[in-house]
Amino acid sequence: MANVASPLQYGDPPQLGRYVVQARLHTAPAGFVYLGQGPDGRAVSLAVLTRGAALDAAARDRFLTAIKEASGRSGGRGWLGLGRARASVLDGTPEVLDVHDGPAPWVAVPYAPGQPGAERFLEPVMVGGTLIGQAHGPDFVPYWLTDRAPALPGPLARRLPLTETRRRVLLAALALALLLVLVTTILLLLLFGRRDSEPMPRQLPPTVFVPTPPPTPATPVPESSPSQSPSPTRTGPGTPGQSPGDDLGESPL
Repeated sequence: MANVASPLQYGDPPQLGRYVVQARLHTAPAGFVYLGQGPDGRAVSLAVLTRGAALDAAARDRFLTAIKEASGRSGGRGWLGLGRARASVLDGTPEVLDVHDGPAPWVAVPYAPGQPGAERFLEPVMVGGTLIGQAHGPDFVPYWLTDRAPALPGPLARRLPLTETRRRVLLAALALALLLVLVTTILLLLLFGRRDSEPMPRQLPPTVFVPTPPPTPATPVPESSPSQSPSPTRTGPGTPGQSPGDDLGESPL
């Protein structure tokens, strides 16, 4: 039922543009209607297409066309500077306060309990046998009808001030320079510091070979005394006519 607030559900947007979303007011096949509050505290009715309807170029164009025609009738010049509108579409539509015409369009109108709100702009999105009470063609079911998630605009890219960007660039350049100095210092210490700390190797003297005497035994070696026995006689041919037992001092007779 329209104009009956219900709590927000998972997937509902917390904010649309400058309007804070507070509750659900209406659910339609083509989108959702929310109760919101503007920055000045004014209550507004916000209509958002479903994700399936927002992805359909024809459905999105019908939604934006109804908003554009209502904007022209409400006294503004409209998006294209045209003031004419179709009465069949604009009868009973409220004043348009704000609109977003991106890939996920939405519209904001004043909220009045018991009065038509932003749900009026969701009616032309559905094309069936009748369109706002008039014959329009055969009934059919849109292919996007099952995609019931709200079409939410993507997050806005926040651009940093130029001064902040310059400061970050300078800090990054300074950090890079310090890093290069640190790496260079470490490399120099590894290359030259090790050479200074190590002592120079001494030159070895020339090798001179000096023979050493044999070692002297600790105890003297006993010497052998001369033997009293006669030395053995030499063997050889004997003297003719002399036996081994003959006396050498005696001459033969």
